[in-house]
Amino acid sequence: MDTVNLIDSFREFKELKNIDRETMMGILEEVFRNMIIKKYGSDDNFDIIINPEKGDLEIWHNREIVENGAVEDAVAEIALSDALKIEDDFEVGEEVSEEIKLVDFGRRNVLSMRQNLAGKVMELEKDALYRKYKDRVGEIISAEVYQIWKREILLVDDDDNELIMPRDQQIPGDFFRKGDAVRAVVAEVDIRNNNPRIILSRTAPEFLSRLFEQEVPEIYDGLITIKKVVRAPGDRAKVAVESYDDRVDPVGACVGMKGSRIHGIVRELKNENIDVINYTANDQLLIARALSPAKISSITIKGERAEVYLQPDQVSLAIGKGGHNIKLAGKLTGYEIDVYREGETEIDDVELKEFGDEIESWIIEELTKIGCDTAQSVLNLTVEDLANRTDLEIETVEEVVKILKAEFDV
Repeated sequence: MDTVNLIDSFREFKELKNIDRETMMGILEEVFRNMIIKKYGSDDNFDIIINPEKGDLEIWHNREIVENGAVEDAVAEIALSDALKIEDDFEVGEEVSEEIKLVDFGRRNVLSMRQNLAGKVMELEKDALYRKYKDRVGEIISAEVYQIWKREILLVDDDDNELIMPRDQQIPGDFFRKGDAVRAVVAEVDIRNNNPRIILSRTAPEFLSRLFEQEVPEIYDGLITIKKVVRAPGDRAKVAVESYDDRVDPVGACVGMKGSRIHGIVRELKNENIDVINYTANDQLLIARALSPAKISSITIKGERAEVYLQPDQVSLAIGKGGHNIKLAGKLTGYEIDVYREGETEIDDVELKEFGDEIESWIIEELTKIGCDTAQSVLNLTVEDLANRTDLEIETVEEVVKILKAEFDV
């Protein structure tokens, strides 16, 4: 092997591995200099010339010509008799440059050099991939489903880089086949076993925020700001928005004419119900808006808790299916929200977990899932409502209600 033609490698690294030509030149020179040092002990008297256009490489050994028998350093000096074999008009004191062929390094050194080069390129590729996606955390990207596993799916981007979407980062209604194009947000980028691992998500609040930016020009332009997003993926989401221009209605702009803007987002999120709320610094008003579609009669804020009073027919709307509405309203506003039927006298409440010696833990967990984490929040609903909203039997609910009523002598 007299020469090394590298042009195909340059093209491959540049187009497929995102390694630019200048960086590739540096890697090649470093690898060859290491091979020179290994053979000669120093690379001070060697020039490495890499031609990126032609893709070839030359190594030249430069030495000073000395009298025969006066060579003290074979790397830096050459005897006159040996120099005359290269060209017949050399004289003592001149410098001679001799091209070194790869075969002169020996097969073992060349094979070692190739392995070293492959290793450095692989490390550089991993670093480039990590930095590329680390800067894109929070951005929406499109990728193709490559393989589907039980706990996650493997996707590839336009450069054939591998991306992962765990099952818990997929919307419950998601169903993918190999080759499907998927939109998701870059949620996390880390290093695992010395390899970059890029995690995509369709359940993160940032995914919904980025979708609104794409669909609503006023958000993209900065006229409308998304203050906060909370989600129960695939079921319900609440988005608080604020306008910096009094002439722009933030809710109307986000929804669009006849829902034209929000419909595309809802379809992308597998029919997730999205409540767009006009943000306000008035906590009571924000709570009232967050509990939409329920109509609030009055609100009393005590520290980090908010007592909300409603007409009896509005209680179930405030709690929502599976308790999602009241949970999301709490996350959006930052308050623990307790719901009361209007006209009820205020009674000291007790957390449901305090009844652990009388009520089995799995029953308490079922009630907590629908937002009933205190005794009064359970008693505020009818037995039928509780049974319909949970997986509990009527008899079980009646027994729970009996225990709770005994606590308050109801």
